[in-house]
Amino acid sequence: MKISPLQALWLSLAITVFYPIVGKLAVGHLSPSVLMLFATGIPIICYIPYLTKNKLWSTLFDKKIYLRLAGVGFFSSAFPFLCMMVALNYTTPANTSILNQTEVLYSLLLTYIFLGERPTKKQLIGTAFVLCGVVFVLLGANKFTMQLKGDILVICTTWMFQMGHIFAKKLPPNLTEHFITAARAFYAFIFTIPLTYLLTFFNINPFIDLSWQTFCSVIFMGVAFYIYGNYLWYIAIRRMDLSKATTLMLTYPVFTYMLSAIFGYDKITILKTLGVVFALSGAYLINSVIKKNKKQEEK
Repeated sequence: MKISPLQALWLSLAITVFYPIVGKLAVGHLSPSVLMLFATGIPIICYIPYLTKNKLWSTLFDKKIYLRLAGVGFFSSAFPFLCMMVALNYTTPANTSILNQTEVLYSLLLTYIFLGERPTKKQLIGTAFVLCGVVFVLLGANKFTMQLKGDILVICTTWMFQMGHIFAKKLPPNLTEHFITAARAFYAFIFTIPLTYLLTFFNINPFIDLSWQTFCSVIFMGVAFYIYGNYLWYIAIRRMDLSKATTLMLTYPVFTYMLSAIFGYDKITILKTLGVVFALSGAYLINSVIKKNKKQEEK
């Protein structure tokens, strides 16, 4: 059954909406590192027949691209995933999804530093909107509670996704979505092993509790998110305009916010609602400029 890029994007969005909620469900039942090992280990096992049949193991370690694949695995999965899961021990799924919009701010900063691209007035306005959204969310974090600690950890993590995008963009165009998904999981698994040890210095020790929450979290992260979610996302961004795909994906905090309230992890508040509105508006403005610039370059 063939799937269009737009259909793949919508399905990827639906899976991403539940990502912070399932992460919160796992809190207290298994540690972030153990969840990550399961989440990346399951895809590796599932992709062994594919990699073997198509003789792709050598490509996985090809000296020309293995560092890029490793960069995708580390910055797009291993490191930020662990940070997000640790943050969810303190903050809420809605806060996590809203504050993830700060990724666009890091995008502007990195393009300015490495490419010398100066932000336009529209981008600066969008940046101000995102910052206002962040401030509204932080104001609702009850001053200096542990929830604020989780919020700040999220803000300090989102730059990694941009680094992951940089490595992904440098991958050869002939690589299939299945291979990229498998490679991302493989290298993320490898990096998670030393990161698990590193977390013990912060008193975050590996543990697992046999419960239905653990089972649901492992299956969702390992199968729905890391296999199908990533595969669908790569179909979308490799076969349609990236800015269009990103614009639609930016809406996921709205759905996560509503579902998080329904499941009892969040409360609908004025400050948090304003945070959603401002953060998404700012992200949309910044992304619209990127889309416009890309069209001009194509001409």
